[in-house]
Amino acid sequence: MTSTPDNRVSDATAQNWVDHLAPLGWRPYLRLARIDRPIGTWLLLWPCFWSIALAARETQATWPNLTLLLLFATGALVMRGAGCTYNDIVDRDLDAKVKRTSSRPIPSGAISLKAAWLFLIAQCAIGLLVVISFNAFAILLGLASLVLVAIYPFMKRITYWPQFFLGLTFSWGALLGWAAVTGSLDWAPILLYLGSIAWTLGYDTIYAYQDKEDDALVGIHSTAIKFGDATKRWLWLFYIMAIMFFGAAGAILNLGWLFYLGLTAAAAHLTWQITILALDDPSDCLRVFRSNRDFGAIVFLAIMMGVRLN
Repeated sequence: MTSTPDNRVSDATAQNWVDHLAPLGWRPYLRLARIDRPIGTWLLLWPCFWSIALAARETQATWPNLTLLLLFATGALVMRGAGCTYNDIVDRDLDAKVKRTSSRPIPSGAISLKAAWLFLIAQCAIGLLVVISFNAFAILLGLASLVLVAIYPFMKRITYWPQFFLGLTFSWGALLGWAAVTGSLDWAPILLYLGSIAWTLGYDTIYAYQDKEDDALVGIHSTAIKFGDATKRWLWLFYIMAIMFFGAAGAILNLGWLFYLGLTAAAAHLTWQITILALDDPSDCLRVFRSNRDFGAIVFLAIMMGVRLN
């Protein structure tokens, strides 16, 4: 088991606010919800923001709906936390066998299994309050995502493609954001969803390289193990697909030229990721993985400018 001062999680950044500012009694729960590692919240949130921004074109709005942006930000924070809590409950025995994850609150003993379940219920209750503020179609669509959330943690046990199922789950906001604005779905959010799945396949393959050796020893499957020496070729494929799907979504809605300029910048960022990535260096993999927060921001700005300056 990896031990750290004050039961800190070993892969959290040294200067995160939870370890330094949060009350001691709260820290294990904030760590369980990954509040000390906000990158996952950003990765869940960006498809939601992209979709809301894209839907502004459909409704002839100038800017994305601010109320919805705030609601989705809240929902992403608590539901990412709920997803991580559920994932850690399911994976508690596997996590104890992997160096990077053995310091997490459940396998380290900082939180009991019963307390983790109660914490999960509390987070889901907050998430439900967010969802029921949407229109009826969006509520049903949001609840449908729980099926993916429930099955995702088990995929690493039965397939080398758990990253694909993470993409299906984490990208759901690309559909839900549009539905919350329009009360329906169309080809633009579907293409956005497909692009987000491809993007997730890329960044989570990079993330999985941190645990590649330990995962192989304990029987956890991942695309990092499956692709082996061909990983960078697969990353090129996934990232090219992502940019193509995003571009197609913009083309369907006739977004302005600034969208394509921004998308070119986003493609350049992904190119940079693959070019500089050292797959044999776990710290570099984590650094490149975290840079996808910036990619999401570039795409969001590209969509907003393409909608506004058409």
